[in-house]
Amino acid sequence: MKVFNLSCENEHSFEGWFASAEDFDRQQESNLVECPVCGSHSVRKLLSAPRINRGVEAPQAKHEVTMPNDAAMQSLMLQMAQHIRANTEDVGEHFPEEARRIHYDEAPKRSIRGLASRDQAAELAEEGIDVLPVPFGNLLKNPVQ
Repeated sequence: MKVFNLSCENEHSFEGWFASAEDFDRQQESNLVECPVCGSHSVRKLLSAPRINRGVEAPQAKHEVTMPNDAAMQSLMLQMAQHIRANTEDVGEHFPEEARRIHYDEAPKRSIRGLASRDQAAELAEEGIDVLPVPFGNLLKNPVQ
């Protein structure tokens, strides 16, 4: 992942995260990079200091979590898990490939669930394919009571 310091023609500075320098160039050529303040597509990279990894493990990204002690909340989460399980097809490890096939009209349109790494999910999002993490995925594997 590459993080670039960017600026638009109106001198609004912001960060952009890209898979590679080539990815930034491709997105800029396709007019996909825009200033979050004014919407300008005239964006340039600014000079930035490189990050040097000295073997210290970077802290892991944090994610929203909950501890549902309320029986009603637990019931709603179970209902949601039941609904997802009943109304999606489990494609397992083939999720990224099948999501692309559906998105590009190479397979029938339907709701699917499966497994994807964070990097795979990010790549799908970059292609315009909407995916949602399932915080209670373990409930989808077994029958929910």
